[in-house]
Amino acid sequence: MAMSLLATAAVAADDKPADDAAKVAAPAAAAVPAAAARPHWAYQPVQRPELPDVKQKAWVRTPIDAFVLAKLEAKGLKPANDTDRATYIRRATLDVLGLLPTPEEVKAFVADKSPDAYEKLVDRLLASPHYGERQARRWLDLARYADSVGYTNDELRPNMFRYRDYVINAFNSDKPYDQFVKEQIAGDEIAPGNQEALVATGFLRGYPDDSNSRDLVLKKYENTTDIVDTTGAVFLAQTIGCARCHDHKFDKISMKDYYSFRAFFANANASDNIPAAKGEQEIKFLEARQKYRDATKDIRDRQKAIIDSVRDAAIKYHKERFLPDTRESLFKPEKDWNAFDRWINHRDSIYLNDANLAGYLEDASDKNSPNYSEENVQKWAEYKKLRTELQAYDDLRPEGGSENISAVTDLGHPDSPPTFVLFSGIHDKPLYEVQPAYPEIFGSPAPVINATDTTSGRRAALAGWIASADNPLTARVFVNRVWNQYFGHGIVETVSDFGKAGAKPTNPELLDYLADDFVKTDGWSVKKLQREILLSSTYRESSAPRADAAAVDPTNKLLWAFPRQRLDAEQIRDALLEASGELNDKIGGPSVSPPVPDNLGAGKFWRVSADHQDHNRRSLYILGRRSVPYPLLVPFDAASLQQIHSTRDVTTTPLQALTLVNADLVYQWSQALAGRVIREASGNEQAEFDRLYEILFSRLPDKSEKAALVEFLNRHEQVLKDQESSGKLTINLPTNLKDTKGLDPIRAAAFVDLVHAVANSNEFIYRL
Repeated sequence: MAMSLLATAAVAADDKPADDAAKVAAPAAAAVPAAAARPHWAYQPVQRPELPDVKQKAWVRTPIDAFVLAKLEAKGLKPANDTDRATYIRRATLDVLGLLPTPEEVKAFVADKSPDAYEKLVDRLLASPHYGERQARRWLDLARYADSVGYTNDELRPNMFRYRDYVINAFNSDKPYDQFVKEQIAGDEIAPGNQEALVATGFLRGYPDDSNSRDLVLKKYENTTDIVDTTGAVFLAQTIGCARCHDHKFDKISMKDYYSFRAFFANANASDNIPAAKGEQEIKFLEARQKYRDATKDIRDRQKAIIDSVRDAAIKYHKERFLPDTRESLFKPEKDWNAFDRWINHRDSIYLNDANLAGYLEDASDKNSPNYSEENVQKWAEYKKLRTELQAYDDLRPEGGSENISAVTDLGHPDSPPTFVLFSGIHDKPLYEVQPAYPEIFGSPAPVINATDTTSGRRAALAGWIASADNPLTARVFVNRVWNQYFGHGIVETVSDFGKAGAKPTNPELLDYLADDFVKTDGWSVKKLQREILLSSTYRESSAPRADAAAVDPTNKLLWAFPRQRLDAEQIRDALLEASGELNDKIGGPSVSPPVPDNLGAGKFWRVSADHQDHNRRSLYILGRRSVPYPLLVPFDAASLQQIHSTRDVTTTPLQALTLVNADLVYQWSQALAGRVIREASGNEQAEFDRLYEILFSRLPDKSEKAALVEFLNRHEQVLKDQESSGKLTINLPTNLKDTKGLDPIRAAAFVDLVHAVANSNEFIYRL
């Protein structure tokens, strides 16, 4: 049914039962013309193509190369020669691990003359536990991962680190991608009682949420909308959300399709208090929390006594503040709850605690309030006093970790709230009820939904359909994302839109070969897919510019050379930490909070981790606070924490250069790197230049570069001497060099500035 776009910004409660008079029958399906047009390429079954016949057969190391080379030869182009080995290992290590190779690793690979040297390198990288960290960062962009809820209060979600660690472990263990998909959509249904699968549903739980919402009917609509849109974009590269208020303007996705797809999630309920198995982290957290509780028991007991004295009135006041539709469910006796009422009451319970109920006393201390009394004024004054006293013990609160899991479940009930198609997305104009169904464009049979006593089974059915080998989109979409990760652009440029408004594949045969091989040959193995890419001649190409090829293919979509790429924000920070020798490479665990500038105004939203070693963890583990993104990453196009981030932007701005030049942290890491270089080079200045370049660039400086380094060092040393002699500057050895005998402080200070300058070069923040 076509709908006019009357109110695209309107919001609705699709699961709210409607008056019978407002319901209308579902429209009959339109007749399909006998000579219907062929479906859009993305909806056609994956067909394994024949390997193309190419002229330059010696260049073909894997089937990937044949498909790439065929497109190049069709344009009269030749591929680039292999890059040198040092560049290759730096490129591959940054791509696979997100870290720099050590100078020793580079030397060993360059010197390895065995015929399987590349294979051994790639296999070592894929087997590294840091592989999962790099791959997880890419996936968490898609999952809009954050450690807080967002909106005004932006409360922490202390359990979400478990989902992040699940993703790391899934990639490290090479969990088959189809299983990875199923667990994230319906882990609680397909593997009840399995904690890992339950944690996986954190993918759905990751939506931003407003803890202070006064309209939970609207909130259900918003939360489900986020889940539906994210699922459609991430796994299927479909802009299914465009059909929420009207039939899709480009793709054959109707409003009925949209709401039928949405019905799979009608009974999805977030839960944040599911007990986790007690391991080392949980025990440590519980011990720390008990210390805090022991120290604050008297204060908290007195607070509770105050709330207990007004609890019934406070709960009533709390419920009365919601909008009428929400109040209807909140005031209904539990014995009369339907599935919709159950969702509303559960959502209210997530954020309801004694601190919230204290709002009743705050209101009741106002003379204009109907709840005003002198007794309540006194109680509010005492409660505020106790709250201030409690703050004195904040340092005892556990910094991170939790004892629970954040997940999405059906709350132990098989029945789901009804889902209605809504006229232009307006909540009080339901048209007709729909049941879970796949979009008609796929021609799939009706879903087989197996409900149990504790779950609706709806998401399990959807997960099975999405992760099916017969689904024409799932494998194509993922292999395209991996291709985009390694080459900077996908075979389909619009990696989250395979619809008609998206880009066409530049090499459809290659896309189908990768998708077919991924499923039928590799058994959905992500590591096997990436191994073939990493060992291909296409990935080994030099990135040197070529005017002749650029004239034919200016944007290098055909890959006549390897595309240079600026490092991601996290890679830049992690590489600086690694080069300096300061990186703490611990894997997993609760998120950490390094210091942020005082003028950021982070206030209560950013509690710096007490353990200094936590400040140097990889960027993946930095607290993802939606209201306060970590400032050092922001200038380098870090992913948004608010919604699916399909591909990293790559901008070039003055702020990036200013950050690397002026940030205190970057200078501190440069100091540490200078100290490392001086110690490892044993005081030999020429060896120091070599070591610095080996660490940062995986190569040695050439003759002209060494001359420039010496000139900079001599000139800068003289400037520092002049400043010190004039009394403008007092120079002391950096802390990490104070135990170095015979070191000239001024020469050392000049060397620190030299290191800082070299670390600011383009070659460091690009992988070639």
